[in-house]
Amino acid sequence: MSSNDTSLTITSSNENKGLSINNVLCIGYSGRNQEKVKEHIEELAELGVPRPEQTPTLFPMRLSSLNTTGKMEVIGDQTSGEAELVFIYGDKEEEVYVTVGSDHTDRELETVHIGKSKQVCDKPLASKVWPVKDVIDHWDELVLKTEIKVDGQWQSYQNEKVSAIMPYEDIKENLKSRGIELPNSVFFAGTVPLLEGFKFGEAYEMSLEDPVKGDSIILHYEVQEL
Repeated sequence: MSSNDTSLTITSSNENKGLSINNVLCIGYSGRNQEKVKEHIEELAELGVPRPEQTPTLFPMRLSSLNTTGKMEVIGDQTSGEAELVFIYGDKEEEVYVTVGSDHTDRELETVHIGKSKQVCDKPLASKVWPVKDVIDHWDELVLKTEIKVDGQWQSYQNEKVSAIMPYEDIKENLKSRGIELPNSVFFAGTVPLLEGFKFGEAYEMSLEDPVKGDSIILHYEVQEL
């Protein structure tokens, strides 16, 4: 591992594995229905969020933003997370895993600069992963869910199949077409719609569920405002 890399420990089939990571990207506006994505961009524009130059949009993140501790600190009271598909690549392109993470974002700063609004927040992710090859044959059956704790009360925040997001192969090919090296990288690759719009919670519990295999990956984290 070079001095520019960070170490990430994942758990696959109950075995821990250390990976060297040298690149973290968030992929924005990666909805499968790009017409709806354009509608969403216009809705955000009405709220003051700048329109992207192209979609999907790539946002570089800090290596230090990867957070598996279950806790994160934020600046201000207008930050929120969303459950994301996260792809983690090992030393080879063929070694790729999927898990659930959170594209936690400063919503106040988002109206000024989308990239910075993501970069100032840690990116929580679960340590448990599945090899993509183990779930690719029933990919669209996978489900992303989020429960959010607001004023001490848990409530549903997201609940939809990953078929709302661009297929894995399309995301992979889009990255390669833009000259992005896949090995030793982490990609926060997209989310599903919110049930009732943005809310600012003190805790989040997110899951990637596989109803075919009866398995799930859980991410829980607490938010501490500085």
